[in-house]
Amino acid sequence: MVPTDFKTLIQRFYHLQSERVETYQLFDEVSSRGLNYTLVNFCLCLSPFGSRGHEAYLRTGPHYDFDHYRQLVHEITQAFCGISKEVLEIKERLHHEFDRPDLSEHIEKLQSKEKQKLELTAKLQLARQRAQDHPEDEDCQEKIQEIKHEIIKNKEALSEIMQDFKYDSEESD
Repeated sequence: MVPTDFKTLIQRFYHLQSERVETYQLFDEVSSRGLNYTLVNFCLCLSPFGSRGHEAYLRTGPHYDFDHYRQLVHEITQAFCGISKEVLEIKERLHHEFDRPDLSEHIEKLQSKEKQKLELTAKLQLARQRAQDHPEDEDCQEKIQEIKHEIIKNKEALSEIMQDFKYDSEESD
């Protein structure tokens, strides 16, 4: 679907952002089942993901179900890449077709924060796996808490960017 008017394009952007949130939640579930080396693929897409999937994966330890996890991560990676690609197309259209470089800039900032969130989520999942594999290592829990705090700050920044985008996009109404 290629929106042709400004409002429809903005609505599509919001829809894609909500798809990102849902995909993060799914990733959370899936990544609880698998090793995290494949997370590099997510970072390349600049898309977000969650951690319930990772929790499910961790429950399969110490004999992790890597093959199933890898397939699910691949599918989620494809979803994130598709979302990110379309968001970047919207960014370009806002800038060039609708002469809204301000909104384009918000999306650029958002993509950067989403990439950071993805990287932090991968770090958190690796830290959780390490904590499960090494329960005697007290530093693992401290590292998990540090990363969770960084993720909270990142989500606050994402929320602020989205608020700015909403304000600026409604300004033209």
